[in-house]
Amino acid sequence: MNLIFLGPPGAGKGTLADLASAEMGIPHVSTGEIFRSAIKNGTELGKKVKAIIDSGSLVPDEDTIALVREKLASPELGSGWILDGFPRTVPQAQALEGLAEYRGAVNFEIGNEEVVKRLSGRRVCRGCSRNYHVDFMPPRKEGLCDACGGELYIREDDREGPIRKRLEVYRAQTEPLIAYFRQRGKLIDVDARPAPDKVMDALRAALKKD
Repeated sequence: MNLIFLGPPGAGKGTLADLASAEMGIPHVSTGEIFRSAIKNGTELGKKVKAIIDSGSLVPDEDTIALVREKLASPELGSGWILDGFPRTVPQAQALEGLAEYRGAVNFEIGNEEVVKRLSGRRVCRGCSRNYHVDFMPPRKEGLCDACGGELYIREDDREGPIRKRLEVYRAQTEPLIAYFRQRGKLIDVDARPAPDKVMDALRAALKKD
């Protein structure tokens, strides 16, 4: 089975992709993993992308598409895959149509305010980098890590301003993509607000129905 996972920051998409990958026995392939793999393997595309990334620039659509094409041809993806982070634009989605068939694009739906609540509540230990959440997974002692006693802090990208900026960019990029998949009858909407096990239940039900 081939699936595309869509979802804003804070939707839990990476966690859900890992859970679905383990359950379905198909690899979870992220755009970041594709880039790292190509760079590590020293392919011509990998060298080109490394130079682009090292310069601080964004990888153009044509190079991202070429890397995805290269990755999807890998033998380990013969039984299926979950694509996470690709496509990000309509041109990338159109290119994917020519690369592979897929069951659907799963749109993990969650509102902006819920995302802000999830991400702004995250705390990270300065000592061991362990993650906590003020509502969902608080430390035993406020402000201190259970594991090493280190100070807990808020990452800059977990502050409300940067979170809303990331959401603004995501919505601008993804709404046309959601419309694209919906028009083709390929969009599968799943409520991402509940706990991951409940979201997985909803995904299983949606795939049986689809």
